[in-house]
Amino acid sequence: MTLLSVQVPAQGAFFLLGENNAELNRLLVDVGPDRDLSDETEPFTPESSVCRLETALREIHGVGRTMASKLIARKRPRLYPIYDDVIGRELGTKAAHLEPVREALCDGELHVRLLDLRVRAGLGDAIPAVRVLDVLAWMQGKGYKPAL
Repeated sequence: MTLLSVQVPAQGAFFLLGENNAELNRLLVDVGPDRDLSDETEPFTPESSVCRLETALREIHGVGRTMASKLIARKRPRLYPIYDDVIGRELGTKAAHLEPVREALCDGELHVRLLDLRVRAGLGDAIPAVRVLDVLAWMQGKGYKPAL
C-alpha cells in the first residue's frame, strides 16, 4: 500500500485499516479537534495525547517517524508538522521535532512571517502556517532555486 508518498508494508496496512485500529481512533479523539500549532501554549510531553498517538503509530510494523508524522498531519493539518530527514536537518530538529516547532511558532514572529509568505504565494487560509513551514524547509533542504 502506498500512502502519502511512503510505502506501508502489508502488515502495517492491515493494522491501520483493520478492526485493530480502534486504539488509534481513540488516541486521535484524545488529540482533539484540529487547531493551529501556534495556539498551543502547553508543551508537548511524551504523555501528551498527540505524542502518544505518534508512539502508537510508530509501533506498527513499517511505520517510522516520517510516516507517523504524515498520518497525523493528514488528520490534524493545522496542528502537526511533517517530519522527514530533510526537514529535520534544515530545522535542526532531528532529535526532537514537534516541541521545537511548537515553540518556534508560539513566539509569534515566525507564525506571522509564514502567514505573510502564504498570502504572497497566493495560497488561501486553508493552508496552515505549519504546512508552509514544512514545504519551505523541505525546498531549502533539497536546494530548490526559484526560476528568475
